[in-house]
Amino acid sequence: MRLHVDQRHERVLELVRERGSLRVAELAAELGMSAVTLRRDVEALAAQGLVERLHGAVVWPSGQPRPVPAAPSAEGLVVGMVVPTTEYYYADVVRGARETVEAAGARLTIGLSHYLPDEDAAQTRRLLSTGADGLLLTPSWERGCPEPGEGLWAVEQETPVVLVERWAPLGHPAAGLDRVRSDHAHGAAEAVAHLAGLGHRAIALAVQDSPTAPRLKVGYRAAVEALGLSPVPASPLENTPSRSEQDRFERTLEYLCEGVASGHVTAAIVHSDADAIVLIPRLQARGVRVPEDLAVIAYDDEVASLADLPLTAVAPDKRAVGAAAARLLLSRLGASDPDAPAARTAGPGARRHLDILPALRIRVSCGAAAS
Repeated sequence: MRLHVDQRHERVLELVRERGSLRVAELAAELGMSAVTLRRDVEALAAQGLVERLHGAVVWPSGQPRPVPAAPSAEGLVVGMVVPTTEYYYADVVRGARETVEAAGARLTIGLSHYLPDEDAAQTRRLLSTGADGLLLTPSWERGCPEPGEGLWAVEQETPVVLVERWAPLGHPAAGLDRVRSDHAHGAAEAVAHLAGLGHRAIALAVQDSPTAPRLKVGYRAAVEALGLSPVPASPLENTPSRSEQDRFERTLEYLCEGVASGHVTAAIVHSDADAIVLIPRLQARGVRVPEDLAVIAYDDEVASLADLPLTAVAPDKRAVGAAAARLLLSRLGASDPDAPAARTAGPGARRHLDILPALRIRVSCGAAAS
């Protein structure tokens, strides 16, 4: 027998009052209603302040007496994740997200952009069309953040969105999105401070062109100024980007060799550790001893420990970034992780910007282990 609208509303209120929170799909199935009809009923009840809506769930209004609800289940949820690649840096980011999503009983689906123009939005549409309830997005923004007018598609999504290893400047519409990222500026500053603690006053920064580079430069410059270190001539790649990997290595090599020979450089931070592994043998072939003549700290710590001269490295906690982003998105979808208090306290309206600090791993290349 079909229930009258008032009867439906009464039954919805009874179930939500009894259980505290219910997923819309579960409630529709229990009442034998279509999801479309139930959503209309929930909207009407929410407009009267009788229930609250949370992405995909119905909850009893805060402040009203009700039973303590169990954490909403993530069972059946699909989390879409768009990343440039699943190799190198992003392998651990994806791994952290996947472990968290699957531990909650949900499923992770992946879209790859390969840094191709417009592919981020295309992969997002594809994931949504195949049932994604929320999105973890790492857009292919060259500087790690959108240029003016860029990235508006990320803001226009109707599903919850969490930016991963990306950010947006104040005033940009995407600045209001949830985000989780490594604090690369802090990581670079920690490297500068460590080298300064070893007695170095002239520290160079050699970075490849990547979304990470702008934040490394911010942290490096801030630390050099704060510690009163000697200014060092900038890498020639600052003004004229490299044309190829070979060009990047040759020009960086010349820059560091000239800095050491002139006495203007005694230490360097090199991004990435793969670049450092290529550069150090070339420096040694030119008579520059590491760490005696040039102390080196690499950035990323993907393969730094495997170098024949183990590299001191700044290590972003990529798996933690992926896991934290997944927990935040699941909380937006109404599925709290009982082992993650931060997810339970996020709430539907409290946007969050989480910066996870990298760690500094001391090995031989900076000279600290030798001393």
